Amino acid sequence: MTNPNPARVINRLTEGDDDFRAKFRSWNLSHLSYVDIREYLTTKDTVLVPMASTEQHGPHLPLATDTITAVEISERISEEIGVLHTPPIWAGYSPQHMYGAGEGRGTITLRSSTLLAMMHDVARSLIHHGFNRIIFINGHGSNIKVVDPVLRQLRYETGALISFVKPYMERYEGILKGLMENPPEETPGWHSSELETSQDLAWNADLVRMERAVDTRAHIPEFLPKSFSKDDGMPDAEFEGYQYFSFPMDHHEFVENGIIGNPMRATAEKGHEAFRRLSEHVARGILELEKVPVTVHLREFIDRVM
Repeated sequence: MTNPNPARVINRLTEGDDDFRAKFRSWNLSHLSYVDIREYLTTKDTVLVPMASTEQHGPHLPLATDTITAVEISERISEEIGVLHTPPIWAGYSPQHMYGAGEGRGTITLRSSTLLAMMHDVARSLIHHGFNRIIFINGHGSNIKVVDPVLRQLRYETGALISFVKPYMERYEGILKGLMENPPEETPGWHSSELETSQDLAWNADLVRMERAVDTRAHIPEFLPKSFSKDDGMPDAEFEGYQYFSFPMDHHEFVENGIIGNPMRATAEKGHEAFRRLSEHVARGILELEKVPVTVHLREFIDRVM
């Protein structure tokens, strides 16, 4: 996936890298030859793996919304600190977004076992070639529910430095505090609300259909008693003012059109600023991780014949 409007202001976080940068025509690993990969590995051993989903994002946003986030942030990090990134893992764990058979929502979900196997094989391939630091840049919240086993497996098997980064909001404002205008009850960081709509506008406004956008609130699924309540996309529900109960819910059970919140205050300017803050924060963290000694004790991808 390539940004159709690549012009952007890059705040470089490193100095003295001009010669190194000049050697590579792209930071996308798939755009390079093995000669370039070998040259890169003489100096650096970090690679980013953007991953997210292809899932319905309401009537006004593209199915690639989460993947756009992961790719854009990865590309910015690569340009800021001079590290390679792979093509995206563009499908994720999204069973809750399937809706009814024949409804045409478009979501492509992977079984958790499929996603974990893909992440494992991608990372083991990269480790095989000489990368020691694998940084997954995740754009889809539900992937978090299933990834811990493979992250641990990769670390225990190989000794590589394995990280999983979550550069978005949902309930956690984090580094984006003060940027969104929606009050908390309008859930600015949730599905197709102010943040995601702003980021898609920043990435390619032609993909956003604001005439279809609707201010929408989440509600409790019908299968739960009215003594429970819900106001966002987390799998928990509130009871007696507390959030101890979680349930396996489908998206259509608590919001009909796919939107959780108010997308009407979205702007491309907010999207660009969100991308900037998130990418620079993660880039600074990766620079710190590059200082850590890493010893890989198993590099070869042994299971080459299936």
